[in-house]
Amino acid sequence: MSEAISFELEVDTSGLLCPMPILRTKKALAQLQSGQVVKVITTDPRATEDFQAFTDQTGNVLLAQYDNGDSAVHYIRRR
Repeated sequence: MSEAISFELEVDTSGLLCPMPILRTKKALAQLQSGQVVKVITTDPRATEDFQAFTDQTGNVLLAQYDNGDSAVHYIRRR
């Protein structure tokens, strides 16, 4: 189901712990135009909550999160 969301940029933060996935995502979003989407792959067990808080604080839109067991995928649209 995660393949149904189109994205312009993919960021793989596998093996990194907070705050690195958020910082790499913030840098990626800065490269995008308003309305474009970044796909972020994480292995940090707290990333789901971290990205929910990040999007709440920044005004970016968390489109979806998929837990794949040992990793998770997050889709974020730039405000």
